Amino acid sequence: MSKSSKAWLQIAGAACFEVAWVIGLKHASAPWEWGITVLAILISFYVLISASRTLPAGTVYAVFVGLGTAGTVLADMLWFGEPFRMLKVVLIVILLAGVIGLKLTTSDGTKEQIKEVS
Repeated sequence: MSKSSKAWLQIAGAACFEVAWVIGLKHASAPWEWGITVLAILISFYVLISASRTLPAGTVYAVFVGLGTAGTVLADMLWFGEPFRMLKVVLIVILLAGVIGLKLTTSDGTKEQIKEVS
């Protein structure tokens, strides 16, 4: 697995932890729930920073926020009784299209590294 592929997986993982801590901020009431929320925040940002060592920071952050937003909205609809609205789903699909577009247009830097060595 290339460094770039690993970084993209890290972003997806960090976004999952983001969904967990956003839900925790809204629903945590017991001290152990707050502890899990804080742990999810720390893991999320640690993994995000790790991914930004390989990919451009702006792209990493945009994809992280986009996936986290989509995941949080879907989790609210699936598990917390938020009403299903087709417009929200359409907008999430548009958001995810943007995330996929960022991935497809972001190079892993190997071409630039080859030019620097030459």
